[in-house]
Amino acid sequence: MIEGKLYYSIGEVANMLGVNTSVLRFWETEFPDLHPTKNKKGTRSYRQQDIDLLKRIHYLTKECGLTLEGARQQLKNDKAPDKNLQVVDTLNELKIFLIQMKQNL
Repeated sequence: MIEGKLYYSIGEVANMLGVNTSVLRFWETEFPDLHPTKNKKGTRSYRQQDIDLLKRIHYLTKECGLTLEGARQQLKNDKAPDKNLQVVDTLNELKIFLIQMKQNL
């Protein structure tokens, strides 16, 4: 992740999560708490709190296999971040680091 930025583009966020930008736009319609800021042209800007929510949605739908409705209910019932999500994030960062290290050898 890029350090020190306040806002991230949809492309940057999609790359972080490993999904297409269309998935992020779709999730925006499905999850009422997700609303990145948009400029006059409609370009989305994501804050860290938006990215944190997207990471939880991604974890619940892709890693846990919940439906969108199941993920909505989980987010509604449990406002605290899932510890497993933090572990998955750390492991994904480690995986990226190791892949980059292998490519540099």
